[in-house]
Amino acid sequence: MLTREIIAAVEELCPPALAESWDAVGLVAGSPDWEARRILLAVDPCEKTVSEAIDGGYDMLLTHHPLYLRGTSTVGAHTTKGAWITDLIRAGVSLYAAHTNADSWGTAQAMADLLGLENARPLIPKEDDPTLGLGRIGTIAPVMLGELADRVADLLPRTPAGILVGGDEERVVETVAVSPGSGDSFLGLVNDSGADVYITADLRHHPATDHLWGGGAALISPTHFASEWPLLPKLAGALREMLPGLEVDVSTVVTDAWVSRR
Repeated sequence: MLTREIIAAVEELCPPALAESWDAVGLVAGSPDWEARRILLAVDPCEKTVSEAIDGGYDMLLTHHPLYLRGTSTVGAHTTKGAWITDLIRAGVSLYAAHTNADSWGTAQAMADLLGLENARPLIPKEDDPTLGLGRIGTIAPVMLGELADRVADLLPRTPAGILVGGDEERVVETVAVSPGSGDSFLGLVNDSGADVYITADLRHHPATDHLWGGGAALISPTHFASEWPLLPKLAGALREMLPGLEVDVSTVVTDAWVSRR
C-alpha cells in the first residue's frame, strides 16, 4: 500500500474542503509514493509521538493538530519542530494532519457517541451538508450535572489537569452541547441552542464567568487533548474498514502541556 492510498481514504472521510480557512491540513512530511503498512494516530505531533512512531516502526504518523499551523520559514534541525521533521524523514515516516476537516466529520460526533447523545446534530452545520459541521447538540436521560461530569471523566483519557465543572452540580441536565477543543467562542451559540450543559475545553476566565453569571448553560471542561482524543479511535475504525490491509494503532500518550496539579 502507498501513502497516497491512505491519504485518499482520510480525505474521503474528512475532505480538506471542510477545513476552516485559517487551517493547515494535509501531508506535512514524507512522500505520497512511500510504502505504508502501519500507521499511528495521535492528537499532537510532538517529541513523544514522533518517537513513538519511529521506535514503533510505523510508516505514517497521522495527527489531529498540524505541526505548522501558522507557517514557518525553516524546517532546519536546529529548530525543535525541524528536528522532528528531520527524524521522521530519516526514518521514512510520513506526517499528515487532519484538523478542522476532521472536526466537521467526527471529533464532536465521537464525543456525542461516547455520551450516548440522541438526535445529535451539528452546532454549526455546513451549508451544503447539514449533517456535517462543528460541535454537536443532543439529549441524554436527565442526570445531575455532577453525575454527568463523573461520566465524562470516566469516558475520557485521564490527565493530570483533570476536569473542571461550572454550575450547580445538583442541577438536572438533559440537553447537551459538545465542542471538543477550544470552544468558548461558541458560548453565545450554546445559549441560543437551549443547551443545559456545554462540554468543551480551554475556557478562559472572563468568557466563562460572564456566561455562568448571566444564567448560561452549565460547563464541563476537560483538557484540550482529552476532549479531542475520542476522534482517534473513531477515525482508526473507519480506516480499518476502508483499508483492510492497513494496521492502524492509536497513541495513548497524553500530550497536554500540564504534567501535574497541586
